[in-house]
Amino acid sequence: MKVHDLQPAEGSRKRGKRKARGIAGKGGKTAGRGTKGQRARNTVRLGFEGGQSPLQKRLPKLRGFQNPFRVEYQAINLDVIAEYVADTGATEVTPEGLYEVSLVGKGNLVKVLGRGEISSAVTVKAHAFSASAEAAITAAGGSTEKLDLPFSVRPPSSGNQHMNR
Repeated sequence: MKVHDLQPAEGSRKRGKRKARGIAGKGGKTAGRGTKGQRARNTVRLGFEGGQSPLQKRLPKLRGFQNPFRVEYQAINLDVIAEYVADTGATEVTPEGLYEVSLVGKGNLVKVLGRGEISSAVTVKAHAFSASAEAAITAAGGSTEKLDLPFSVRPPSSGNQHMNR
């Protein structure tokens, strides 16, 4: 079989309607546009409501609340750490080491979660730990070290000034 022999399966492609080709064709005369009026004579942009204030303008905007103090962590589970330790033979797991093998993004705050099991005794350094992850690491004979966050108190972002009215 060659590329020029390829064609779609029988019945999978339907011919488009040939509108405005005379009364012999099914889409003749008004070509499915009805009779008279703006939409019959020319195209009307999407969302146009005949001069009435359109729906997208009638709906309110800037709703909700964005917490400026939210801390965003990148989660990594114990099974991923166990696989990383088995592959590299490392005795210490750090965010920099995980970044080198593309398990976390650059500059992300890392939180260790408790999915999976870890059998080797390793020192895990991260910004946060779940209780189950910390228990599993210490039960395997390892230790956890909580890294300092790159900020102490995060200032409010400048984008939320409209909420202070």
